[in-house]
Amino acid sequence: MNTPTYEQDFHAWSQQQADLLRGHRFAEIDLDHLIEELDAMGARERRELISRLKVLLAHLLKWQFQPQMRSRSWAATIKEQRLSLQDLLDENPSFAVILEHEAIPKAYRLARLLAVKETNLEESTFPEVCPYSLQETSDTGFYPS
Repeated sequence: MNTPTYEQDFHAWSQQQADLLRGHRFAEIDLDHLIEELDAMGARERRELISRLKVLLAHLLKWQFQPQMRSRSWAATIKEQRLSLQDLLDENPSFAVILEHEAIPKAYRLARLLAVKETNLEESTFPEVCPYSLQETSDTGFYPS
């Protein structure tokens, strides 16, 4: 059997590791790299959560603080991010635990800067702490006035 290494061909390595797991050939598994990849997968999912929250919160800020610029495009982005976040939560129920106290504050810091960049408004225009509750953030009918 050709034995690809983690460094030489990641795809072939990952397929081989999956085959070894399916075959219960645990002694042959590249355990250190497998652990590293599992940790990285979890981190990627968390980054996606933060990224989607950032876009959602930035659009809610723009909606609230630039009412004259509201558009169907903004509304569609808000809806898209809410649906994508719900999908992420359905796939990763443990995110519910970190959402309000960790993910939203982290994403909001970035969302505030994104809103500054996209609106050309002063950073001080936007609240320092996220003004939207977890319930409002996920409520498909909520648009800040």
